[in-house]
Amino acid sequence: MPAISPQFETLRYAVENGIATVTLHRPEKLNAFTDTMMQEIITALDTTDADDDVRCVVFTGAGRAFCAGADLSSGAKSFNYDERHDADVDTVHRDSGGLVALRIFRSLKPVIGAVNGAAVGIGMTMQLPMDIRLASTHARFGFVFGRRGITPEAASSWFLSRVVGTSAALEWCCTGRVFDADEALTRGLVRSVHAPEDLLPAAYALAREIADNVAPVSAAISRQMIWRMAGASHPMEAHRLDSRAVQSRGRSRDAAEGVSAFLEKRHARFPDRVSTDMPDFFDWRNEPPFL
Repeated sequence: MPAISPQFETLRYAVENGIATVTLHRPEKLNAFTDTMMQEIITALDTTDADDDVRCVVFTGAGRAFCAGADLSSGAKSFNYDERHDADVDTVHRDSGGLVALRIFRSLKPVIGAVNGAAVGIGMTMQLPMDIRLASTHARFGFVFGRRGITPEAASSWFLSRVVGTSAALEWCCTGRVFDADEALTRGLVRSVHAPEDLLPAAYALAREIADNVAPVSAAISRQMIWRMAGASHPMEAHRLDSRAVQSRGRSRDAAEGVSAFLEKRHARFPDRVSTDMPDFFDWRNEPPFL
C-alpha cells in the first residue's frame, strides 16, 4: 500500500509513477532553511522509505532558488546555539543541517538533486549526500561559511572531499566564494547542466531509468554499500559486505526474475519490496552515537 502523503508547511510533496518530488517551498524567502524545514525533510524521507510505490526521490526548489542557506532572520544570533536554546555553553547541540544530511545518507531510495537556482550554505551541503545532482544554468553554489564567521556543517567535512576531492573542497570552503554551474560541472559537483526549462525533465528521465529498470531492494542496498564503504580503511571491508550482499540477493526472488527476464528478452517485474525484504545481515539504519 502507498504511504499517506503528509502535509507540509515548508515543502511540497508529490508522487507520480514511482517518483517522489520534494520541493523546498519558501519562495518568498528563497527557500531559506529553518528548523521546520529540517523536520519536514526528515519526515518526507521517512515517507519515501516506507512507500514501496516510490522508486526514486527528486529534490528541487520553488521559485528562483534551490535554497539560499539558513534563514538569518534571527540576526547576529542566528548561529548562536547557546542563546537560541538558552543552554549551557558546554552543551553540544546537533547541527540541524547534519540531521538532514545524515537522513539523506540513510535513504533507502536513490536521491537526485535538481538544483534550479541559488544553493549556498546548507542549501549546498544538504545536496552532498544526494546520489546525483543536476543543475540549471541559473544555479549558483557557495560554501560561504567562512564569510559568515562559522565553519562548514551538515557533515560536509566528510561528504565534500569524497564528492569532489580535497583540493576543490578546500578551495571552495577557504574562499567562501559563490561559483556558477559550469564550474560545478567541471569539478564534478554536478552531473550535468541544463536550461531552466529542461532541468526537471532531465532529472525525471534519470529517475525514470532507475524506477523502470532496477530492483528496488538492489537499489537500496547498492546506494548504502557505496556510501558506507566510502570511509572504509581497506577494500577487504567492502569485500566482506559485497560477499554477503551478493549471496543474499542471489537467492532472492528478484534475482530469479532478473535472470529469467533477461533470458526471455522481456521487462523484469521485480517482486521484492524495500519495506519487507531488505536483508538482515546489516543494520542499514545504524548510526554511531553522537557523543
